[in-house]
Amino acid sequence: MCGIVGYTGFREAEPILLTGLRRLEYRGYDSAGMVTITGQELHIRKRAGRVSALASLLAEQPCPGTHGLSHTRWATHGPATDRNAHPHLGGDGNVAVIHNGVIDNYAALKAQLLAEGYVFKSETDTEVIAHLIASQMNGHGDLVTAVRKTLARLKGTYGLAAVSTREPGVVVAARLGSPLVIGVGQGENFVASDPSALLGYTQNVAYLNDHQLAVLTPEEYRIYDADEAPVAASIHLIDWDVSDAEKGAFPHFMLKEIYEQPESIANALRGRLDEPNATAHFGGLNLNLERLRQVERIIMTACGTSYHAALVGEYLFEELARIPVEVEYASEFRYRNPPIDRNTIVLCITQSGETADTLAALRESKRKGHATLAMCNVVGSTIAREADGGVYLHAGPEIGVASTKAFTSQVAVLTMLALKFGRMRHLSSLQGDRIIRELRQVSDWVRETLRCHEDVRRIAQKYAGVSNCLYLGRQYLFPAALEGALKLKEISYIHAEGYPAAEMKHGPIALVDEQTPSVFLVPRGSVFDKVMSNMEEIKARGGPVLAIASAGDDEVAQRADDVIWVPDVPEYLQPLIVAVPLQLLAYEIALLRGCDGDRPRNLAKSVTVE
Repeated sequence: MCGIVGYTGFREAEPILLTGLRRLEYRGYDSAGMVTITGQELHIRKRAGRVSALASLLAEQPCPGTHGLSHTRWATHGPATDRNAHPHLGGDGNVAVIHNGVIDNYAALKAQLLAEGYVFKSETDTEVIAHLIASQMNGHGDLVTAVRKTLARLKGTYGLAAVSTREPGVVVAARLGSPLVIGVGQGENFVASDPSALLGYTQNVAYLNDHQLAVLTPEEYRIYDADEAPVAASIHLIDWDVSDAEKGAFPHFMLKEIYEQPESIANALRGRLDEPNATAHFGGLNLNLERLRQVERIIMTACGTSYHAALVGEYLFEELARIPVEVEYASEFRYRNPPIDRNTIVLCITQSGETADTLAALRESKRKGHATLAMCNVVGSTIAREADGGVYLHAGPEIGVASTKAFTSQVAVLTMLALKFGRMRHLSSLQGDRIIRELRQVSDWVRETLRCHEDVRRIAQKYAGVSNCLYLGRQYLFPAALEGALKLKEISYIHAEGYPAAEMKHGPIALVDEQTPSVFLVPRGSVFDKVMSNMEEIKARGGPVLAIASAGDDEVAQRADDVIWVPDVPEYLQPLIVAVPLQLLAYEIALLRGCDGDRPRNLAKSVTVE
């Protein structure tokens, strides 16, 4: 959610810190700020609103110095105002702190500090941290010791960084439940909440684990565990290019990422399709074939868009591998105590690898002794490191808050996993060969589907003014309907709901009127006739119908008010294809309504608080 960027080195810090914040705008935020140090002076600049507002302030009042911190805040304690923006100062102003997360016991700590004479200038929980550090340094303690003693008094979650005029060039960072990554350079070092902030400055990063603390100077970085013992951190290489985090010729990251899907799906498939054995193989599962054959049940847990991908995975695994699957919201699963058999695998699905609820579900599963696998996009992320094994999506950085290419990459990987498990059980080699051939065509089918953009743009003009919208599909396309509705809600702020098409009769049909369109996902398949009957029920009640259908389907064309055509593909691959027009429809409607498709209100890309 919130963004952290810190720097210490030989260059001017301001442009590095500002560039890092701009690369973290996708995470969701409502204010931004920066602090740098020269000599005994802290230079602090803060603004509510976008990073551009902070940039305008910096143009008038620069932040000099080669050592500093910057932050984008997503409000938790106190509204989005200049004074609540980070950084926050402690004591007599010699300490500055930025912080992601929530301090649960901040009220009790604040009361103690007020009694001791400390003056608070914000409504945030973060200012408590700054004053606590300052109070520890008043006895002439060093910054590292002061931070460590402060952490011992905090209850809650944090990813934080602190600087002090008393220790020029030193940045201290610590993590518990909120991600932090150290960027390693030559004569300079960095800290950030996301490696994308460091693109163009370093490709070498070390990820902090919970209860770890890092000390950065221009010459070195040191990491310590909760017992103050040094930790030898592994260095990971960021294989993203700077251009991956830039819009290029596209007006928005979301549109860019929609158009990147043919390549991102190809990257997810690359090197994993095993034609000689008619199966798929993965290098990071860390479970041998015997253990995989013993699997009798799979629990998939995720949030948001990843949850919808998991629902597609349920259909895939049960059809192709004949393994029963349950899909759980991670936010619910972490607190439940369901009976789980010994031969059950828990699969956690996440784009960022840092989602708080999914991480908690993973840790609870491991605590109870269940085998865990992760599917995520960010190499070295917390969930990727803590799972027993897993699969990377290789989709490249996804900057738009509303997930697009990560969803289709997740579905592509789930298809290959279902193929692998199926081939270990009952799928014949002929069936495996056919699935591999079809998977190899998916990128071309998605590329062909993107040609519908002009039709989508025209249709969006017709529906941009509605207040409610229904998305309807059956079987594999029910999760796709949920995802289409979510996209419209996320970026256009239109109320939308997804349903199995036949469930309309059990309540939601009461919503149908001339102002409430229904988006039917109706490519040719096993329940095509049933869905067409559901469409007739909507038409009979005067509801407008927008259909996404197999190219050239005259039956659909005669009944629907508007049609978006997609290639005719096997049923199990249809979610990958219909996702494209659903994403484009949400994007175009958002544009017509004047909404920011990349940074929808109130949302964050990586939700790292509960």
